[in-house]
Amino acid sequence: PLPLTPPGPALPADGEVVEGASQVNESMITGESRPVPKQPGAEVIAGTVNGSGSLRVKVTRTGEQTALAGIMRLVAEAQTSRSRAQALADRAAYWLTIIAIAAAVLTLLAWGLARGLDSYTLERVVTVLVVACPHALGLAIPLVIAIVTTLGARNGILVRDRLALEEARHLTTVIFDKTGTLTRGEQGLVEMAVAAQHRAAGSGQAQGLSEDAALALAAAVERDSEHMIARALVAAAEERGLEIPQAQGFEGLPGRGVQAEVAGRTYQAGGPRLLEQEQVMLPEDLARQAQAWGERGQTVVYLVAEREALAAFALADVIRPESRAAVAALRDLGVKVAMLTGDSQDVARWVAAELGIETYFAQVLPQHKAEKVRELQQAGEKVAMVGDGVNDAPALAQADVGVAIGAGTDVARASAGIVLVRNDPRDIARIIRLSQASYAKMVQNLAWAVGYNAIALPLAAGVLAPLGLVLPAWVGAVLMSLSTVIVALNAQTLRGLDLRLAPAAPEPAPAAS
Repeated sequence: PLPLTPPGPALPADGEVVEGASQVNESMITGESRPVPKQPGAEVIAGTVNGSGSLRVKVTRTGEQTALAGIMRLVAEAQTSRSRAQALADRAAYWLTIIAIAAAVLTLLAWGLARGLDSYTLERVVTVLVVACPHALGLAIPLVIAIVTTLGARNGILVRDRLALEEARHLTTVIFDKTGTLTRGEQGLVEMAVAAQHRAAGSGQAQGLSEDAALALAAAVERDSEHMIARALVAAAEERGLEIPQAQGFEGLPGRGVQAEVAGRTYQAGGPRLLEQEQVMLPEDLARQAQAWGERGQTVVYLVAEREALAAFALADVIRPESRAAVAALRDLGVKVAMLTGDSQDVARWVAAELGIETYFAQVLPQHKAEKVRELQQAGEKVAMVGDGVNDAPALAQADVGVAIGAGTDVARASAGIVLVRNDPRDIARIIRLSQASYAKMVQNLAWAVGYNAIALPLAAGVLAPLGLVLPAWVGAVLMSLSTVIVALNAQTLRGLDLRLAPAAPEPAPAAS
């Protein structure tokens, strides 16, 4: 029997709800205190707390394979990765050690020549070494990094590479991959049309194709694909109770669509790129309908056989309610927003207009996404790329800061410097705020540590002794300890940084993928 989780306890493993309904507290993963409703088919995460109902869960991942274990690994990677600020602090601590030893030797020589090797000379040397102990400088950066990494993880921002977080404060442009990032990625068939006449398989005779037959064929061709458009077509056919024929020889056509053989005939399904590659001329009725759908921002998928368009399907996605707030938040920070998609120009234009995005790139093949990022970088922009798919991985790696959203593939997460637990584009503005706040604290800590040594070292060496101003050894020890405490307390103030999200607009808008 499947394990049952009653109300109250934490879920023991990652899995899928098979039976029951409840509200699950996922705050330890997402940072959001609001319980998440769970119904059959929903995914649950180990360590999250079940609420009011009992859930029977099919276990999918345990131990080191769970999402929680993955988060712990990412945090560990962040703690061990190095940043430029850390390297600077390490070099500063190294040189401070050299300077301290040199200052102690010079103090010994100067006072030894002036007074001889007596207790006062030794006191000056010891005071210099005590004051110059680089505790504060050594802790200035690591303390900030540790707190920021923890703060980010608690708010659903997992930093794999500290350089990425450090670069985020310099960003001038954020590029969002549209599907699954700015939109929900939940496709649905909304309309369809079939060609008035087409050539029947095995004959030159023209005949019509019913909508159900066209949808069943499209579902057969798309059934082995993992793309959301494919799932939408298959789901639409199943909802209509259609019998989906068996397909053989399934093959993906990168950037164009898919093809497979049904009942001895090869069919293809895809978007405008497929028509271009196969040199398919659309019948007038389908062309007119497809244009109308495109103007409404809907995705058009064509069913093609032997360079002849048999049917067209209109699918619609949903713009995430958080996307508008995400774009507005980035603009408030002075960051430009761009959108990247493999979809048609009409779809891209409509979604960009809905979200107020001025720069967008449409009909971009997977291998060209990184080139678009590079183009902006060559124009002098500091670019962040936000994506979720395997085809986004090169662009994520090319960008100054690569961000993979929570539902992204393993390849996307491996290519990104920062991983988001939630599928919430508003987190990008929070990353920038976190980067700015952490940098400010690093600068403050370094300024204090360096400034303290610049003032205290000469006093410890007795430079102002002729004026009667001498720093006793015990005072030097107190100042050294105090500087370390001040640096630590200053870093702790980061914990008060408010990274809470503003409520998203409640009504999503239909978009196309």
